[in-house]
Amino acid sequence: MAEKDDKEPAGRIAVNRRARHDYFIDERLEAGVVLQGWEVKALRAGRLQLAEAYVLLKDGEAWLFGAHVSPLPTASTHVRTDPTRSRKLLLHRRQIDSLIGSVERKGHALVPLAMYWKDGRAKLEIGVARGKKQHDKRADTRERDWQREKARVMKARR
Repeated sequence: MAEKDDKEPAGRIAVNRRARHDYFIDERLEAGVVLQGWEVKALRAGRLQLAEAYVLLKDGEAWLFGAHVSPLPTASTHVRTDPTRSRKLLLHRRQIDSLIGSVERKGHALVPLAMYWKDGRAKLEIGVARGKKQHDKRADTRERDWQREKARVMKARR
C-alpha cells in the first residue's frame, strides 16, 4: 500500500521522496534544527535538498549530515557559507535514548523525511526506517501502478 501523508504541514520546505522509496518508515519524529541566519533566509526561499541527507547520533546528540542549503547571493555576502555543514537537531533526551536503542539494537536507520515551518521555526521530520530490498521496491511500484489504473477505470465509468 502506498504511503500517503494525512497531515500536510502548511509551510513545506523540502521533501525527501527518495526515503519512502528506499525505506519502510516505522516511526516518525519531529526535531528542531539549529540554523544560522543565512540558512534561514535560504530555507524561506526553498533552497534545500534532502536527497543525500542522513541523521547520525554522536555523543548523545542527533546531527543532520548531507543536507544541502544553497546560499542566497544577497543574504550571505559577509559570511563564509558551507552549504553541506552538519546541523544539530534538537530533541528531548528520552527521544534520543529511544533512537539510540532502535539504531544500535534493532539496526534501523534514521532518515530525514521532510523539512517544514511550524510556528515560524524550521522543523525536520525524521523517520526511523528499515531498508527495502529490491523485490519490496518492485512490489511498491506494482501497487502504485495498480492504484493508478484502478482510479483511471473508475473515472471512466462515471
